[in-house]
Amino acid sequence: MDPKITILVVEDHEVMRFGLKSLLSNVEGFEVVGEASNGKEAIEKAKKLKPRVIVMDIVMPMMNGIEASHLLKEAVPATKIIMFTSFETQSYVFAALAAGAHGYCLKNVTTNNLIAAIKTVDSGAAWFDREIAEIVLNYIKTGLAQGDLEVKKLTLSPREIEVLTCVTEGLTNNEIASRLMVSVETVKTHLKRIMDKLEVSDRTQAAVQALKQGLLK
Repeated sequence: MDPKITILVVEDHEVMRFGLKSLLSNVEGFEVVGEASNGKEAIEKAKKLKPRVIVMDIVMPMMNGIEASHLLKEAVPATKIIMFTSFETQSYVFAALAAGAHGYCLKNVTTNNLIAAIKTVDSGAAWFDREIAEIVLNYIKTGLAQGDLEVKKLTLSPREIEVLTCVTEGLTNNEIASRLMVSVETVKTHLKRIMDKLEVSDRTQAAVQALKQGLLK
């Protein structure tokens, strides 16, 4: 294995991207091999450069970080992904994890913690900022209290799998309808059936539960 951790920086704001690239380039043992300004460009660069770690924003033009993560998991499965964002809501956190992210850092993270996060995911472990870890732990505690973490033998139809996969990519109901060429009402009906089967109350919980039970690839 290359002694240096190769990194691809993905951020749509030029000043932030330049600053992040400059910061990481000066860390011993790190090498920033490329940069991208959106999810589509990130996939193209990742296929070519094969970085060990991608540090990526979530909200970007053309393709967001969550959808890009889902596709990167297939394109460069050995690459580890850290979400680097200002959003700390449960929906973003679990959508990112469901899409294949290995770490989640807020943009107010300290330099030392960002460096630690990159080294941690490169080693094969997960990394969450303290605030994000609390969100994950609270969700697990709530789930245990409600008994919704019990593994059940559930069957989703092929179309329901498609809809749920779109949810993990961060798509809205309108975007799912457009991709699958169905009406928005049909998408809502599928989501209602999915949530009923998985015994959850929202889209994010449905995606996480399905992944836990191995219902999505």
